[in-house]
Amino acid sequence: MRKQTFTSALIVASAALWFTGCAGAGNRTAGEHIDDATLTAKVKTALIGDERTKARQIDVETFKGVVQLNGFVDSAAAKTAAASVARGVSGVGSVKNNLQVGADRTAGRTVDDTGITAKVRAALIDDPRTKSHQIEVTTNGGVVQLGGFVDTAASKAAAEQLAGRVAGVTRVTNRLQVRPN
Repeated sequence: MRKQTFTSALIVASAALWFTGCAGAGNRTAGEHIDDATLTAKVKTALIGDERTKARQIDVETFKGVVQLNGFVDSAAAKTAAASVARGVSGVGSVKNNLQVGADRTAGRTVDDTGITAKVRAALIDDPRTKSHQIEVTTNGGVVQLGGFVDTAASKAAAEQLAGRVAGVTRVTNRLQVRPN
């Protein structure tokens, strides 16, 4: 019994340290970090459960209750439905709908886009001006969309510059938002 109590205490302490470390990112408290993660999960679940949206194409980011929808959808109706679904989730303060309507893709185009996305992510990882874990990258037809919340305007500009230099990128749509201090 004593060993089980120690193990439970160790797990709780580890979780507290992890959340404390996460709280420093973007001036969020541990509670805000948990709340944002919970909202992201709730929105993703709601999108998956709605037949009008194709959740696998939609990236969801949350910062202090602001939900950002990034990626590509097949129709304007799917874009509108996704925003509506996200707004309907309890706790969502506002929704930034950055979804772009894109044409259906062939298997070859999908492979090319996947390669471009990987190269953009690698460029972001390699550059000290950007924190790649803050940036969502999606590609459709050579068009790269950057989404998420970054710490500075310089990081936002650097991410766009790096993405634009990757071979195969035809255009960069920068939907990154700078976190307020």
